[in-house]
Amino acid sequence: MEGSCSPIVDSQYVFVATLESVKIFAQLLRCINFRESSTWFLSSNGIKVTVEDAKCVQINSFIKSEIFQEFFIRPPEVDTEDQEDLSFSVNLNVVLECLNMFGGVGDSSGGSASPSLKICYSGYGHPLVLLLEDQGVVTDCQIKTKEAEECLDFNFTNSKIISKIIINSEHLKDVFSELDTSSEYIEFLISPKDPKFQMRTTGPAGDCLVSVPSSSAMIELFKCDSTSSARYRLAMLKYGIKPLGLSEKVSVRMDDRDFLCLQYMVRTDDGPAFLEFYCAPEEDNPDR
Repeated sequence: MEGSCSPIVDSQYVFVATLESVKIFAQLLRCINFRESSTWFLSSNGIKVTVEDAKCVQINSFIKSEIFQEFFIRPPEVDTEDQEDLSFSVNLNVVLECLNMFGGVGDSSGGSASPSLKICYSGYGHPLVLLLEDQGVVTDCQIKTKEAEECLDFNFTNSKIISKIIINSEHLKDVFSELDTSSEYIEFLISPKDPKFQMRTTGPAGDCLVSVPSSSAMIELFKCDSTSSARYRLAMLKYGIKPLGLSEKVSVRMDDRDFLCLQYMVRTDDGPAFLEFYCAPEEDNPDR
């Protein structure tokens, strides 16, 4: 079929991946779509897509290779540990418009089957190719890429984690809905002592405080070595609320620098996918 990536022409690509349904892929990207520019990292482990803003907030979508029905990445011609993964930057709005070419993939509810997807990439300087097929009709989208933008390293892996809470995503979404969204800041307080987990906003109508005890049924895991208290700009943290609607549960972590990490688990038919949100604290925290 004209425009498709047949096995004959697949050899020109350094990366090829296919999905029987585009829906979950589109939903994962839609959760992180708060800026046009996105940076993609392709490796044998899967696809990582990163979006960040103001050098203080970052959100990543991880789509593991096991989720794809076909996943091929050409090994480097020279065997070297310095070989970098394939990476590029691309307009995320354009990608999502293409994925929604046949409509309906942005809806998380059930319904008619979504089109299948094939992702192809030939390497540096080449476009990202998206091929969508629905009932025999194939749409070929070629999206211009550019050199990968340098992304922030929040260094959470090497930092000391002070507190970690695993909580049901729907329940955390309800907690956020009780706070004052007109506030400029939101404060997180996690302590070994009761009430243990609090979120506070301060706005024109006054303070709004929500407390969640560690014994609450909505909390699956609670670990806290010492008290963490930090403020974050609510306009930035709102980017971390969007994935709650797609995920099943979320891990809330704070390190000894008061950096916040929210890691979301999204269940798919072929295993879990993950979203990750990082946010830097406000430096003028009066409690520090």
